[in-house]
Amino acid sequence: MDRPLEKAKTWGAVLRRLLLVVVAALAVFHAAAFAAEKPPPAPGEKEKCPVCGMFVAKYKDFLSAVRFRDGAHAWFDGPKDLFRYLHGMERYAPARRPEDLEAVFVKDYYSLEFIDGRTAFYVTGSDVYGPMGKELVPFGREKDARQFLKDHKGKSLIRFGEVTKDVLEALE
Repeated sequence: MDRPLEKAKTWGAVLRRLLLVVVAALAVFHAAAFAAEKPPPAPGEKEKCPVCGMFVAKYKDFLSAVRFRDGAHAWFDGPKDLFRYLHGMERYAPARRPEDLEAVFVKDYYSLEFIDGRTAFYVTGSDVYGPMGKELVPFGREKDARQFLKDHKGKSLIRFGEVTKDVLEALE
């Protein structure tokens, strides 16, 4: 006779467990998202780009970085070298794997604030040069990138996944 009550207790227990799993998953997701959003510390004066060997602290406007899951950073004098590194990790960081990456940072061209390099908009072929010449110019907002593209004779507007080795070679 108490079957409806027993079923309600069972469903209540199931729902409580489900709620705990959802809360735990959200906590993990939030921690990962926060880690990706937290900007990297400033590079030291002796920090070098692993791709070209330049001292990166001199080039604050184009600074780019990756953070690994173990908390280590690799610094770059610009997004172009950052992407060279990502496409050639076996050469530049043989002990690292792409799965080790936790976050990618580039500086928004206008605000000079670090933004998520994976969600940024990049203008190629503009008349604005970085420390190593032709550069991928990053923006956090598409509207800003499109205006810059027009104002600075850019060739294209691309996203993170569209930066291929061919795109990088075209910047040479």
